[in-house]
Amino acid sequence: MKKMIYNSAVIAISAILILSSCTKNSTDVVTIIQKTDSLKVNFSSATAFTFFSFKNDALVANSDSATVNWDFGLRFTTFILNSHTYGPANAGAILQNSIYSSVTVAPDAGYAYDTTSAQKAIKDGSWYDYNVVTHAFAPKAGQTFFFRTADNFYVKMELLAVDYEPFVGPAPVRLIYRFRYTYQSNGTKNF
Repeated sequence: MKKMIYNSAVIAISAILILSSCTKNSTDVVTIIQKTDSLKVNFSSATAFTFFSFKNDALVANSDSATVNWDFGLRFTTFILNSHTYGPANAGAILQNSIYSSVTVAPDAGYAYDTTSAQKAIKDGSWYDYNVVTHAFAPKAGQTFFFRTADNFYVKMELLAVDYEPFVGPAPVRLIYRFRYTYQSNGTKNF
């Protein structure tokens, strides 16, 4: 009988330990996605934008341009956001003079939107220097983009380089943008 009570007690204690180890910890680890990526975007202003989703770290089909599935679009040197004029979401952006690696918190306010086709959140020419001799577009050093995404998460991004895709003929067809970003998956502004 003592052995049976002892075995029952051991089973009960084991069950309690197993169940308590399965309970959800209130300080769950939040995944912060840090990624370096590249996009090929159309060179001509008469062609379609290339759409990108931070959440999915992926290109978004042009057929989804009227959805909340994308955060920003690029064509040549023009950025558009999924807000107001260009999409149904409320994506916003800030271009700030700050070193990407030293930024730990996204701004609380000041996000701009694409309110009209002429009034874009990210102004053309604000983020790059153009060399008239080499025709190179160089991202300005010490600038960080902050995005509030189409689904209200926060991202910091730095453009690393803009290069011409190798081409044959009189003019290039695409530019290749290299960038790195940090996506905060829990909705806070902390990086």
